[in-house]
Amino acid sequence: MDVSPSFPVMISEVGPRDGLQSIKSVMPTQAKLRWISALAAAGLKEIEVGSFVPARLLPQMADIRDVVAHALTIPGLHVAVLAPNLRGCRAAFESSVHKVTLPVSVTNEHSMANIRKSTGQMIEEVRQIVALRDGEFPGIAIEAGVSVAFGCTIAGAVSDDETIRMCVAMAECGVDEIGLSDTSGYANPTQVRRLFRRLQSEFGSKAGGAHFHNTRGQGLANVVAALEAGVKTIDSSQAGLGGCPYAPGATGNIVTEDLAFLLESMGHDTGIDIDALVAARSILSEALPEEALYGHVQDAGLPKGFKYADGRSPSAVQPDGCLKGVAQ
Repeated sequence: MDVSPSFPVMISEVGPRDGLQSIKSVMPTQAKLRWISALAAAGLKEIEVGSFVPARLLPQMADIRDVVAHALTIPGLHVAVLAPNLRGCRAAFESSVHKVTLPVSVTNEHSMANIRKSTGQMIEEVRQIVALRDGEFPGIAIEAGVSVAFGCTIAGAVSDDETIRMCVAMAECGVDEIGLSDTSGYANPTQVRRLFRRLQSEFGSKAGGAHFHNTRGQGLANVVAALEAGVKTIDSSQAGLGGCPYAPGATGNIVTEDLAFLLESMGHDTGIDIDALVAARSILSEALPEEALYGHVQDAGLPKGFKYADGRSPSAVQPDGCLKGVAQ
């Protein structure tokens, strides 16, 4: 197996969007603002703070303009949102976000379920969105988030060639970045390594980050494979909240806390304070008491002697990671 040298990795937090839109509870706006501030204070440099969609479809996102306005006041934070169509993108552009991600499905079946447009219609929509950005809102980045890139719960297996064809269409439309999403939890490390290497080979600087779900327990294994392919941006969600509501069985995203530990322990600098990140979970517990929160680092703590990739020591005293009398 290839061993990649250590390099800085950016964790893009998607909990306020992918996490919250997938649960029935509506997080109060003030709690949401506190949560985003806490995530940024823990060192997260990019947060997808919500999506520009009709409130009647996703009431969890009804406060998106207030959320964006708050996020833009946080120094150094790269504010990202999702928008599924031209109308949503115009609203996002007008709000002065830094990046808009467009959900573009490889399969027609998922595209119709997710955004009610065929893949062909969505490609044309992306062309119009890029033209709008270029004409009126220069400087805002557009990412094509290529959904069901590794397999589709509705349509079944997805070949590398099918995924790359959609990536080619996105590059021709003029997007700035092309990321690959394992929306349905189909991906395995061999597939991830192969497809991201091909993405980088064929699209160069437009090759973007990885978005994995932990549906079948492969999330962090797929992260390691993506790192071996040179991927430098990984999406995750605090406490593993999230999962596409239009991909049956697609449970939560990988857990940000566990991802940060994995990366730092492998020597990849994230700039994150894991203790502060774990502390931010309390906001979720208070605001969403009915929701299950996932992850392991918050229970075990950081191991004795742990050092961050940049040489920092943890800011809090950690448990020793084992129970007396039952160490193995």
